[in-house]
Amino acid sequence: MYAPSNNKTIAKNTVFLYFRMLFTMLVSLYTSRVVLQVLGVDDYGIYQTVGGLVAMLSFLNGALSTGSSRFLTFELGRKDSDRLKRTFSTTLLMHIVLALLLVLIAETVGLWFVYNKLVIAPERMSAAIFAYHLSILTALVTITQVPYTASIISHERMGIYAYMSIVEVSLKLGIVYLLTVTSWDKLQMYAVLLCLVQISIALFYRCYCVRNFSETCFRWRMDRSIAKKVLSYSGWNLWANTSIALNQQGTIVLINMFFSPAVVAARAVANQVNMAANQFVQNFRTAANPQIVKRYASGDLEGSKKLLLESTKYSYYLMLLLSLPICLVAQPLLELWLHEVPEYTAVFLQLAIVTSLFQVFDTSFYTALYAKGQIRENALISPTLGFLAFPIVYVMFRYGCSPVSLAWAMLVLYAVLGLIVKPLLIIRIADYRWRDIRSVYLSCLKVTVVAVPIPYTLYSLQDSLFANKWLTSVVIMLMSVINVAFATWFMGMDRNVRQKVMNYIRKNISRCQSQL
Repeated sequence: MYAPSNNKTIAKNTVFLYFRMLFTMLVSLYTSRVVLQVLGVDDYGIYQTVGGLVAMLSFLNGALSTGSSRFLTFELGRKDSDRLKRTFSTTLLMHIVLALLLVLIAETVGLWFVYNKLVIAPERMSAAIFAYHLSILTALVTITQVPYTASIISHERMGIYAYMSIVEVSLKLGIVYLLTVTSWDKLQMYAVLLCLVQISIALFYRCYCVRNFSETCFRWRMDRSIAKKVLSYSGWNLWANTSIALNQQGTIVLINMFFSPAVVAARAVANQVNMAANQFVQNFRTAANPQIVKRYASGDLEGSKKLLLESTKYSYYLMLLLSLPICLVAQPLLELWLHEVPEYTAVFLQLAIVTSLFQVFDTSFYTALYAKGQIRENALISPTLGFLAFPIVYVMFRYGCSPVSLAWAMLVLYAVLGLIVKPLLIIRIADYRWRDIRSVYLSCLKVTVVAVPIPYTLYSLQDSLFANKWLTSVVIMLMSVINVAFATWFMGMDRNVRQKVMNYIRKNISRCQSQL
């Protein structure tokens, strides 16, 4: 049963998650490059399109998984074991029903859409349909896995989460090898192997949960009162997740309808790098968010608020540490990684990385509403703005605009959400004060203003710095990291935090010296 934890738990879990992230990021970037080379730009774009269509049809899962995770974490914080068991069984049954509903829709309406609306060469249609069916099976496994993953995160067992993520990317590394030696159709083989990996990982997680968490011993019973609360909470998330599905997976399908699979591949590659960078922030938030919810559930409102505000600032600093060098040397990085870079990839990546800076505020502040359980206003306002972006992009594509207009639309959308909408909502609903929000923004702004000028100046003068472009890129990256670290230390941290960090460093140095 749950016992209160503290900042040491957050730090320990963050270390686990960062170890996982560093390994998975490196392996994922390598495997993505090889998969792109083996499949080719067009087949890679086809897989991203059909997989994106299935993911878009799974939008209900995003809404229900948020509710499931929130109620499992909340009941764990309340220390009610019987209700926790009923909550788990109820949420799992709901996900099973949802998975069956997805299969029905995907194998009817979705299949018609693939045949009649997507831009796929006739000779590759059979392979695309095969990959589509395997994507549906993978989605079915993923949806029914949600309550188990939520239980692991709720119990803050980030170690096993980290270890299995390493196993997962290692298996995907094996996929790369098999793709290079098989004589079977590469696209079909890729779909089969990815599906097998997801099934294997899901089975392990379920066995681990059943052995370690008593509430995950599933019973075929649904508590109507719990189901009603989860559905009510998730209902407000439904509109939001529909908007997210349109703006993430839906736009991939949209690009395929107006452009070639090669442009889809460019967008997918840029998203891959952006997601790898975002793992730094997401891991930190994954470790901090359960504590924010549990402190709120236990009545420690000020502790929950303080942790959210501080974690928001440090989430931004971490994102800036990565986004600045990636933005400034995007093209050389992509050339080093892929050798042959699809058109539009660099500009897609630069705009996606800048968008992620604004997303930090959007996702971080949402946790305050999530902890309180009052998400109705956010579920109406934020997704409505998101819905507006999709038809605007559609019209822009229809009238001949560049595919890059999609990335600009997403940047504007998340800037409005992160800087205007979410702050107003948490002030109105979650009892935050404007000066709380202002202090976060000012800290982040000061760090940015101090960190950016020197690296950007070097970027502007890069043609005249060194004859070797790779040496120039390394210098720009190093100066970017040094400047962000310097600005964070002196402008982003207060004196007490700096003192704690220094004491921690001295303590560990002394410990190492004593062991020598």
